[in-house]
Amino acid sequence: MTEPGAAASPLLEVRGLRKYFRARGRGVEERLIKAVDDVSLSVSAGQTVALVGESGSGKSTTAYCILRLEDVTAGSVFFQDPLASLNPRMTIGDIITEPLVVHGIGDPASRRARMHELLDRVGLRPDTAARKAHELSGGQGQRVGIARALALEPKLIVCDEPVSSLDVSIQAQILNLLKDIQQESGVAYLFITHDLAVVRWISHRIEVMRSGRIVESGPTARICAEPREEYTKALLAAAPVPDPRAMRQRRADRVDLLAAHEPTG
Repeated sequence: MTEPGAAASPLLEVRGLRKYFRARGRGVEERLIKAVDDVSLSVSAGQTVALVGESGSGKSTTAYCILRLEDVTAGSVFFQDPLASLNPRMTIGDIITEPLVVHGIGDPASRRARMHELLDRVGLRPDTAARKAHELSGGQGQRVGIARALALEPKLIVCDEPVSSLDVSIQAQILNLLKDIQQESGVAYLFITHDLAVVRWISHRIEVMRSGRIVESGPTARICAEPREEYTKALLAAAPVPDPRAMRQRRADRVDLLAAHEPTG
C-alpha cells in the first residue's frame, strides 16, 4: 500500500508509553513486569499502522492504554475514546445507535436512519437490526463492530486482532471492507495483530513489538522485504504461505531465529 499522510500532523501520537505491573512470585518479594516499556508511535489521517508481535509482546496492553482502558505508568497519548464491545443484551440496532444516544446526536428517527445506513455500508441486511450478538456469525459480528465504530464518523479506529478468529475467506472480506471504508472516509487504523500475512495486505507502516518495546519500525514494503531485526525475520518466517513444505521450513527457520536471539535480562 502507498503510504499516505507522511508529512501531515499525526492523528494519534503516543510518546514514551510505559505500563508496569507489580506481581508476586512464589516468594514474598514483588517483581515488576514491564508490559509496555517506552513505546512511541504515531498514526496519520487515512493511514494504517500495524502493531505486531507474538503473544505477550505488549501490543494489546498498548492498545488498552491508548483507549484508556488501562491507566498508564508513564508517557502520554493524544487522541481517541474507547469503544465498547457488543452487548449481548442489546439488539444490533441498539448497539450501533448507542454512541449516537450517548453523545446526544440526532433524534430517534435520524438515529434509525443512520443505523440502517451503516448496516448497508458494512454489508448486513436491514433485518439484522432486530437480532442479538449471539445470533450472528463471527464475520457478521465483526461487521457490526465496524458499523458501531463508524457511527460517530471517527478519524481513528483501534483494531485489536479484528480477524484472528475468522477463517481465511471471511478475513479477506473484512480486510477488504476496512480498506474500502478507509479509501472512502479517510479513517485511520491502528491495527494490532500477530499475523504478518494480514499486515502485508492492510497496513502502510509496521511497528514491531517485543517484550514491551518497539524493536523495528518502517514502511510495510521495506519491513517485509528487508527486515533489519532477527526477531522481525522470525515473525515473517511464521506468516502462512500456500506451499506446506515451504511453511514447514519457515517454521523451522523461525524457531532457530528465536533461539539464537532470545532477549536477556
